Amino acid sequence: MQGSTIETTNNLVDTSVHSASVEASHHEEHQDLRVFGLLTFLASESLMFGGLFAAYLIYRANAGVWPPEETEVELLLPTINTIILVSSSFVIHKGDTAIKKNDISGMRLWYIVTAIMGIIFLGGQVYEYMTLGYGLTTNVFSNCFYVMTGFHGLHVFVGVLLILGVLWRSRRAGHYNEEKHVGIEMAEIYWHFVDIIWIVLFTLLYILTQF
Repeated sequence: MQGSTIETTNNLVDTSVHSASVEASHHEEHQDLRVFGLLTFLASESLMFGGLFAAYLIYRANAGVWPPEETEVELLLPTINTIILVSSSFVIHKGDTAIKKNDISGMRLWYIVTAIMGIIFLGGQVYEYMTLGYGLTTNVFSNCFYVMTGFHGLHVFVGVLLILGVLWRSRRAGHYNEEKHVGIEMAEIYWHFVDIIWIVLFTLLYILTQF
């Protein structure tokens, strides 16, 4: 009788361990699928940006003067904006490092700073639009400029919303920890993507137009 009880207990323990293992496996698989979905989305967005870059370069190659005299760009504000956005990539990575150490407060701090930097970037872009002196339909260059920077700005805005979403969910105890933080990683991946796209844009629209 005692042996039967022990055997039953062992079976229950084995079943519980197996169930926990299966649940953990399913959770990891779900996380992998979410990251894969994000990477697939970013790949499609890269193609869209790539199409815009290609069109811009074609217009530039076929233009006699680029950009036209009435649509010159200034470097100071965009350079400051670039420094802010690129620096924010390092800041958000600190947040990811913090959560891997189960430091929720540290993660929140760095993500709040990143969101603020993103908002400052968007504010700088809006101010630039207001002071450029030309609009979307002035010429081909201005059209390319507004479409590409506006499309990128939309992505920055979405990135800020993702970061704010992470901060909101982190208010729930245990929602994120050193083992469960795929939402944080996805926000970081997206933010790095936004930064990389901006570096290309900054090079095309601001640096190369000086030569």
